[in-house]
Amino acid sequence: MQLVIVESPAKAKTIEKYLGKDFKVLASYGHVRDLPPKDGSVRPDEGFAMDWELYRDKQKRFKEIADNAKAADRLILATDPDREGEAISWHVRELLAKRKALPKDVERVTFNAITKRAVTDAMKAPRDLDQDLIDAYLARRALDYLYGFTLSPVLWRRLPGAKSAGRVQSVALRLIVDREIEIENFRADEYWSVIAKLQHDGTEFDARLVKYDGKKLEKLTLGNEGSAMAAKNAVEAANFTVEEVETKPFKRNPAPPFTTSTLQQEAARKLGFSASHTMRCAQSLYEAGAITYMRTDGVSMDGGAIADCRKAVADRYGGHALPDSPRMYKSKAKNAQEAHEAIRPTNFNQDRAGSGDEGKLYDLIYKRAMASQMAAASLERTSVTLRDATGQHELRATGQVVKYPGFLAVYQEGRDDAEDDEDGLLPTIAKGDSPLKKSVDANQHFTQPPPRFSEASLVKRLEELGIGRPSTYASTIQTLRDRAYVRMEKNRFFAEESGRLLTAFLERFFPQYVAFDYTAGLEDELDIVSDGREDWKKLLEAFWRDFKPKTEEVMEKKPSEVTEVLDDFLADYLFPERADGKDPRHCPLCETEGREGGRLALRGGRYGAFVACANYPECKYTRQFAKPGGSDGDDGADDGVMGEDPETGLPVERKSGRFGPYVQLGEGKEAKRASIPKDLDDFDLEWALKLLSLPRIVGTHPETGKEIEAAIGRYGPYLRHDGKYGKLSSTREVFEVGMNRAVDILAQAANRKGGGRGKAEPIKTLGEHPTSGGEIKVMPGRYGPYVTDGTTNATIPKDVKPEDVTEAQAIELIDARAAKGPAKKGKAAPKKKAAAKKKPTAKKPAAKKKPAAKKAAG
Repeated sequence: MQLVIVESPAKAKTIEKYLGKDFKVLASYGHVRDLPPKDGSVRPDEGFAMDWELYRDKQKRFKEIADNAKAADRLILATDPDREGEAISWHVRELLAKRKALPKDVERVTFNAITKRAVTDAMKAPRDLDQDLIDAYLARRALDYLYGFTLSPVLWRRLPGAKSAGRVQSVALRLIVDREIEIENFRADEYWSVIAKLQHDGTEFDARLVKYDGKKLEKLTLGNEGSAMAAKNAVEAANFTVEEVETKPFKRNPAPPFTTSTLQQEAARKLGFSASHTMRCAQSLYEAGAITYMRTDGVSMDGGAIADCRKAVADRYGGHALPDSPRMYKSKAKNAQEAHEAIRPTNFNQDRAGSGDEGKLYDLIYKRAMASQMAAASLERTSVTLRDATGQHELRATGQVVKYPGFLAVYQEGRDDAEDDEDGLLPTIAKGDSPLKKSVDANQHFTQPPPRFSEASLVKRLEELGIGRPSTYASTIQTLRDRAYVRMEKNRFFAEESGRLLTAFLERFFPQYVAFDYTAGLEDELDIVSDGREDWKKLLEAFWRDFKPKTEEVMEKKPSEVTEVLDDFLADYLFPERADGKDPRHCPLCETEGREGGRLALRGGRYGAFVACANYPECKYTRQFAKPGGSDGDDGADDGVMGEDPETGLPVERKSGRFGPYVQLGEGKEAKRASIPKDLDDFDLEWALKLLSLPRIVGTHPETGKEIEAAIGRYGPYLRHDGKYGKLSSTREVFEVGMNRAVDILAQAANRKGGGRGKAEPIKTLGEHPTSGGEIKVMPGRYGPYVTDGTTNATIPKDVKPEDVTEAQAIELIDARAAKGPAKKGKAAPKKKAAAKKKPTAKKPAAKKKPAAKKAAG
């Protein structure tokens, strides 16, 4: 028997069909072991020795692999064709050798697609394990472990409220925070444009004023309404004649087939998919044999695939849709792994595969690959220049037209942000023509700040900088979201206060390790290790030699010293200049109550950083870190009476509490309170009354006859019906959702829970467990919140907020609970009962007196 090891059971089942009866194909279910999540798993003083631990839930599965390996004549390691795949094969080999179950003949095979031809061809060309790739894996794993397990304790002790830091995630977070700072520092400039609406031969078109009083207009030349109106009047008074008509043909070539990062970017732009969802869908398509391997930096296609693609193009669109020769692409990405093909369909005659989101992603991959081998699009750009009789004023109209669509008939690459595209049609016009002037408009504009990152633009920027690798971007972005360092609004990243504070801490105390060039340089070195040109331990030695002393230096500082440095570092953000000219650090409460010396400064507390007064405890003024200068009103600046409730006549007040702003109706124990959600930008009395009126009855469920209730809870807006819950997307939906939509949401929630047994909605979802493969969820429970992977439930410690639980923490809790084995059912109980029946008088009378004694002693 020949034993073949792959990662997933879906691959195992398919490949076993291709290979025949002499082969047994088993799945490792991903990685089989990892570094234990505790100090000492990597020991720099012992030559970076590493301790590896078999995942507890993989023991049964690996025993099956070991048992079959003992009976096998040959072991074929056929995991994925990348560094992680090589590492999994290495772990399997090492574990089998340790158990003395390793067959004499051990070989490694790789294939880029799960098709019969690709698999059988790979079996004919086995090789040894690539030690250079394994060394690169070991270096990266040790590097990330040492970074996280050395720096995170520094954060916990010196930066209250911080959760953890990661080598790549910290730099990705810095990009988001830096963009936030750019937006805050941006000052808009006013400018005006003058547009003449002209008509020629029955066709209307726009012409922009580009020259005024003999001077060329730049973007900001017309900077106020007065100058714009003077220019408008001049255009209205003048007669314009066409002086130049310039037509330039040009071609647009198709984009190459997808790499991992471009697939993530395009799926985000066109389908609204997150990077992690894109990779899950792509994984399913790959395992189904529909596409080639989805973790790749290469943009080239196999020669046979190019031939198949060109034939499919000719069959579908005709021979004229093909370029004269096949298109060859070379990656411009830094450190591209050209050995791997781009992502493409395995069969160009199959234009559909999968269903739902997988089907949508396949359609994207198929069209992009087809378009990459099609003819260029032919376009024509026309520019028309019009001048008045004096030559002092000039208008220009531009437009473009597609003469031959070429690849555009199939696919056009998306854009991250809107760009000016002068693609309007112009009439046939010649020099000397005088188009009819219909009207002239002067339009006011303001310069715009740089846009916040979307997932697509963040992935693109990380790749441009050479930070991380495309295969890791999905998990990096998910970690930032899980740890609440960032939030997503309208598909854009916003930096949260915790993310901003962490970035400030790292920039001030660990500047080298969040520097873009340093992080990219480490990636270069890891690639050099994978090429066999550098020893992986030397790389780690160089890193550790500087990093360890730096962490020790910061750990020696007192928390108050750290806060003082951050106070100075963030002064411009926390204490911007006041409009009234007063000292930005002046305490408003001390000013009101006539106290001297009330100065504001950054402080650290159990729940994170905040701004407080130097006169504490006499002055109780505090402000959340996230609200510089009280600009958002949550420092108490907007607190006060908002108005009266028309039904009760009671005052409605806005207040600030420990957990943020809230509204209150009435006073004392009878007062009603409601937190103010973050997604309400236009909060006013009307919204306050709406929140205080919750819960809202949507109506009666048509099947059960019981009421459906909409409300806002600890974990966000939701629907409740007969003990079952459904999650709503926004605060507004609580007040807008109708009966049909509500019934649909509740039905979908029930289906997701396997038949709807009344379980609550997850507080958050953290991705797949690395060993069990189950989806990790943070759930509210009857006895407190817990984490689960669908198999093992683990209670969340009382000092940890459920919404703050990270993926790493969840995995650690689940693994620790699984290590204890199943909960004991109390087998001794029957014996105790039996004993009680035999000796009913065995109870000691003194036992009843103990509580009374304790009470008396108390």
